Amino acid sequence: MTLPIAPAHLTDSDASALHDLYRRGTPENTLRAWERDLDYISSWKRAAFGTPLDWPESEAVALRFILDHSTDLAATDGPARQVAEALIAQGLRRKLACPAPATLDRRIASWRAFHRLRNLPSPFEAPLLRQARAKARKAAAREPVRKSEHPITRLVLEAMLASCDHSHRGLRDQALLMLGWASGGRRRSEIVALNRDDIDDREFTEKGLIRIRLLTTKTTGIERAPRLPLKGRAARAVMRWMQIAAITSGPLFRPISQADRVLARRLSPDGVREIVRHRLVLGGYPPDFASPHGLRAGFLTQAALEGTPLPAAMQLSLHRSPAQAQRYYADVEIAENPATDLLG
Repeated sequence: MTLPIAPAHLTDSDASALHDLYRRGTPENTLRAWERDLDYISSWKRAAFGTPLDWPESEAVALRFILDHSTDLAATDGPARQVAEALIAQGLRRKLACPAPATLDRRIASWRAFHRLRNLPSPFEAPLLRQARAKARKAAAREPVRKSEHPITRLVLEAMLASCDHSHRGLRDQALLMLGWASGGRRRSEIVALNRDDIDDREFTEKGLIRIRLLTTKTTGIERAPRLPLKGRAARAVMRWMQIAAITSGPLFRPISQADRVLARRLSPDGVREIVRHRLVLGGYPPDFASPHGLRAGFLTQAALEGTPLPAAMQLSLHRSPAQAQRYYADVEIAENPATDLLG
């Protein structure tokens, strides 16, 4: 799907060049989210009004979008439910229940972004719509859902690592899990995006240290790409994987064939999920004990258990909000808090 990245007055060549510029200058995750949201918004507008999107969109349509997505439609009848059922039939919506406030916020943010890309005012800036969205957010407030049922603390991680043998699959999984955990709890999208040239091993021989360049994260961009240190066992595991798999360029982590052959293409985010599930089972845990986000939660939880100052942990996790990172520290059982042993 082509994103609406061009004011109407541009020539075809300028519009194409601008579209290409945004494609190259926007993180892949953001582009994918924009494309999904544009597909959803366009389909909703056609189902609700029988017309394509307008640029700029009217305030009446924008308000209807907020109202339709701020109600539990399973308990009602009417046009909004019919539209939702049509979207469910298309595979664009899962259920009639009111979507999470964060989901609606993201779709509205994308719709606003599409207006900015066309150099047009967004209807969602109108005072009534801003107030309606705020009221809807409070009305639909719910308890936050954990991204991982349990954190992958060091104890869990060690059990997973113990299942890794010396095959290509075992060495890859060992390097991936260690890097994902010890570099600050990396998201799976960040792990699979790594290339060989993102690994700086110039200090490995002397110090046993490598540095990992993250070109894009949720909180940083290419212009501020962090270089995170990776030491000891984790650094050795990554270096061993690159050597055994003969990875000199291209994706760092790749799929492994049934014959234990390293493939050329990049491992997918879903591949990381399967690795985590597989190693959890081999380590003696249920497959749904943790999701890939458990690596991130586990790093911060372990840091809290060992009394690591929150700012130090955030330097590696790259959390922008101390309040968000603090939640992992708050989850630690207070009796395990090192501060309870200050007197001895």
